[in-house]
Amino acid sequence: MIMVTGAHGQLASLTLDELNSRGAQAVGGSRTAGDGLRHLDFDDPGSLDFEGVSTLVLVSAGYAEDDRVITRHGAVVSAAVRDEVAHIVYTSLTGAGDHLGFALAHRATERLVKTSGLGWTILRNGLYAELFGALLAWSPGGLESAFGTGALAAVARADLAAAAAVVAAEPASHAGRTYELVGDPISADDIAGRLGVPHRTISLGEYRARLLSDNALLPFQPPMLVSTATGVRHGFLDGTSDDLATLVGRPLTDPLTIAADTAASTRAGQL
Repeated sequence: MIMVTGAHGQLASLTLDELNSRGAQAVGGSRTAGDGLRHLDFDDPGSLDFEGVSTLVLVSAGYAEDDRVITRHGAVVSAAVRDEVAHIVYTSLTGAGDHLGFALAHRATERLVKTSGLGWTILRNGLYAELFGALLAWSPGGLESAFGTGALAAVARADLAAAAAVVAAEPASHAGRTYELVGDPISADDIAGRLGVPHRTISLGEYRARLLSDNALLPFQPPMLVSTATGVRHGFLDGTSDDLATLVGRPLTDPLTIAADTAASTRAGQL
């Protein structure tokens, strides 16, 4: 049986949908059980039960400081070893993102998985096209961002879910592999052009100040978001790879369409 963690999250739920469409025996795990899901709380090691699970898709629980994320993932890997899970598929971060503010927890988890003694596959996921679109801000004059003219090899979340399902369904074929799952490079200017509005670049300092004044953000989030902006702005996140298209066996979803649609959907709430 395949288990996918974080089943109420968007990537995990899409992965479960993909597995179910392929007729795979799969179950989701979540802190809030129900709807056929197993109770699985990364902050409560006693709840981590992987009995009967042959392949575990560990979807990163990265919404916290590094120490907490690494502790969570370490508990999951230890429980997987205890319960004799055969293979772990970990949804990590693109190799081009080593400078990002949230990269360390991913690399530490990769090390935990690789040294666990279990079979493993690492999916180094690119940044979501949905995220790229959501990070653009609307003003009366159009779109604003700190991305400058830099591009991001953005990828649709659904394509990453499809790749995770392919690997989880036949883990032996992907054992010991690390895949770079990125899409085609797109820029904030491209998104603005698709929407027929101007794009104005703001400084990283102004962007950081805006983030720090946003009471909806947790303390660790502004540095993470600024690191993403400077990475895109200075051309560190635009590298491409054929791994994703090869795994899913079809053309990738157009990231520009996804990003533009996401940006458009936020317009009414910001103006």
